[in-house]
Formats: sequence, C-alpha cells, structure tokens
Amino acid sequence: MLKLYYAPGTCSLASHIALAEAGVDYETQRVNMGATEQRSDAYLAINPKGRVPVLITDDGPLSETVAILAYIAQRWPQAKLAPFDDAFAFAELQSFNAYLASTVHVAQAHVVRGTRWADDPAALEAMKAKAPSNIVDCFTLMETKMFKGPWVMGEGYTVADPYLFTVSNWLDRDKIDRTQFPKLNDHFERMKARPAVQKVLAEVNA
Repeated sequence: MLKLYYAPGTCSLASHIALAEAGVDYETQRVNMGATEQRSDAYLAINPKGRVPVLITDDGPLSETVAILAYIAQRWPQAKLAPFDDAFAFAELQSFNAYLASTVHVAQAHVVRGTRWADDPAALEAMKAKAPSNIVDCFTLMETKMFKGPWVMGEGYTVADPYLFTVSNWLDRDKIDRTQFPKLNDHFERMKARPAVQKVLAEVNA
C-alpha cells in the first residue's frame, strides 16, 4: 500500500489531497519536524534530503511535490487529475507546479526558514522584511497571468489545484490578505469545500 510521510503546515498537504482526490488506498506517517525527526537516521534512510513529503510506492520512494503529483495523476488516470491527452496542456500544468515549487514556495520559505540561506541575524531579518513583497508579486502574477479559472488549468480540476491551495494556505501565516487576489481567494474557498480536502484537513489536524 502507498504510504505518505507528511508534516502539518508543509507542502506535503498537496500530495495528501491528491491521493484523496484519486480515491486510492493509502497510509500516512506524520513526521515530527519540531523534534527534527526529518534528520534522524531512520528518516534519512527513506529520504536523504531530510524533507517531506515522501511517497512510498511499490517501486520505491518518491520525493519532491511536483514529481509526486505527476505520479499520482499518471498512475490513476481514471481520476482525471492531469490532461494526459494533450502534451501542451500537460506541460502547462507542469510549468505551473514548477513555478509553485521553485519560486512561490521559496519566497514563502524566506519568512520561516531563512537559516537555509544565511546565519547572520541582520540578513535573516532583511529576508523576512523583503519576503512579503516577493510573495505578493508571485500571487499577483498568478492572479493576473497564470490562473485560468475556475481551476488552475481552466474547467478541469488537476493536481495543480491542491498545490495552489497549499501555498495559498500559508498567506495567513505570512500576514498577507488573500482577498486582494479575488480569483485565487475564490479558488481557495472552493477548495476548502471539496470533500477530499476536508477529509485530509481532518486527518492532518487530528
């Protein structure tokens, strides 16, 4: 059976929701980030990167959100979580998810995980001060140029939607008013109403 290693408040939420949306059987294992369990020998044997998520499959472990989401969509095509019949549309989906991973997530990480890039207290404070404007720029670009509506890719719900929901969920933590992005805010509220999302949030917050 599939097993997802996750931690509350992290990008693992996107993969967690995608598994629920696919309607497959899976198990979960919470990683205690507060106790640095992700750096334990046992966990590093599973994922040497020391990060979540990790999805254990019959073929081996998978890490990185973009890869896990693509795997779920391709492994269970009946769930219609990606446009595999259109090479360009699938590339657009991957482009959106790659932007979330490489740019949006990184901008948000500068708020809470600045020690990945600097040790100097003044540098860390400078990163925290700059991060909100970078995050707003990212969400403005998605709101005005990238988001098609009503879902990320248009009419069809895809694995990009739980990933966007995950990074949007961090706006409260970042003290950024999501209502300044009306299309993305509407997406966020509709995501919260989906049964799969409610199921996963209940699991994560239990």
